[in-house]
Amino acid sequence: MSVPDETRQLLQRWHQGERAAIDALIARDLPWIRDHVHARLGPLLRARGETMDYLQDAILDVLHYTPRFVTDDRRQFRALVARIVENHLRDAHDHHAALRRTPVKERPVPSDSVLDLGAAASTVTRPDAAAERNEQEAWVRLALELLEPADREVLLLRQWQGLEFAAVGERLGIAEDAARMRFQRALPKLARQLEALRAGKGPLAS
Repeated sequence: MSVPDETRQLLQRWHQGERAAIDALIARDLPWIRDHVHARLGPLLRARGETMDYLQDAILDVLHYTPRFVTDDRRQFRALVARIVENHLRDAHDHHAALRRTPVKERPVPSDSVLDLGAAASTVTRPDAAAERNEQEAWVRLALELLEPADREVLLLRQWQGLEFAAVGERLGIAEDAARMRFQRALPKLARQLEALRAGKGPLAS
């Protein structure tokens, strides 16, 4: 008899305040996430053993910072968390290696929405306009977390911080026209990730 997949129930219990539920998820899937992330990181990060040593803390940080979500199964949960953690490790490495800019600061994610990433799920939009806006922002922010760091950063600088392209380019260490082009390339990637998430397909390949 196959063991029932408790991923959805554990995530729901965690969002209701049960810390033991997320501890159980991490204990269950940490080895798989660690191996997956290690295989996809470049040699520079793989050479730094402490990066993988701190992976459990990285997963906890990501899950507390990312918009709240539930998934249908272990496969979807693993894929989503592994991609977000991988991107954050790459981002952290780039910032430390470049030593020329500080990480982009994001506004806190609205905490009153739990995004259902199940394939058969349909999000119920609440009548409150502010709650609906929060839910829409949470979807976009989760899709942002799945983008490559360079795409995510230019979108945050331009759309969330409202910087002009000249200022975006200065923050990124590139020309204004290059910043504009990077932004224009990143927008459709964000749209595709958002569409895939809302359709219950999980993260698209990077």
